[in-house]
Amino acid sequence: MDNKDTTHSHLLSFLNAIPPVEFCCVYGSTLHSTDPGKSTMVDYILGVSDPLQWHSENLKMNADHYASWMVLLGGAKLITNVADKLGVGVHFNPYVTWNNKVNMLVDNLDIETINSVNLRAAVSAALLLLPPKFTEEDLYAKICSLSYMGDVRMLFAEDRNKVKKIVQGQFDLFQSMYKPFLEEYEGKDFLRFSSSKNQLANISQDCGLPVTHSHISFLPPTVRSQMGMKIGKKKVISESGKVGNGNELGFGSREEAAKCMQKALRRTVMVSSARQAVSGVLTVGGVKAARYLTSKMCKAWRSWTRT
Repeated sequence: MDNKDTTHSHLLSFLNAIPPVEFCCVYGSTLHSTDPGKSTMVDYILGVSDPLQWHSENLKMNADHYASWMVLLGGAKLITNVADKLGVGVHFNPYVTWNNKVNMLVDNLDIETINSVNLRAAVSAALLLLPPKFTEEDLYAKICSLSYMGDVRMLFAEDRNKVKKIVQGQFDLFQSMYKPFLEEYEGKDFLRFSSSKNQLANISQDCGLPVTHSHISFLPPTVRSQMGMKIGKKKVISESGKVGNGNELGFGSREEAAKCMQKALRRTVMVSSARQAVSGVLTVGGVKAARYLTSKMCKAWRSWTRT
């Protein structure tokens, strides 16, 4: 068994300690870190079709995964309600005891297909925010920054160099993930590539309105809906020259579209991160929350004071 199979098996063994799940992936800088000795914490995302039933079973197996007050006052129902109504449908626990590195481990919900849609959306969003000419590293940094745009944690509890570190530490992974979409866009003449001295691609893009409208069409429906509320829906000329049906978003310039999208993204991330932060404090308990926040703030402080 090679090292990759061993790592995969080791990561999967965590699932033996919890009730069955329909989806599981691991992600984060530790998984693909260029500094293996830096951290042993691995981030898991678990997906289940019936959260109430799953938490009921997990309470019997791992009551220490939850804040004691939630267990005593409401059990699985309270845990699920806090995640759904106060948070964003996610139960967060930063300190589940498990010493182990996005690898998809279980996928019975076809999340991989959904993820493909998200990757294309991320490329289009990043391109709208980039200038006519940029480097391959600039593109991946912009894609990565979308997740933190408006995140309340970036104000005081995140390393200010986090995006740069993620991209530089996982550059090969970014290339493999986004290569199909960049080749697709190159085939449509959205992008043009040229090599540079350091073997990283220099990229130029078509910034015309037809291409801009194409990028907008790939954005998530919630983002397009927010953009539509801000500028109203207009008839636009499609790439084929046909007039749209009124459900497309019309902008007078690429800059207007980029600015509108950026505001929509910031608001979406800000609201979600704030709700999840409050939900997280309640679900893990004061002691764990303080420990986690202190750790994040110390890391952020070091990044701001380091010269």
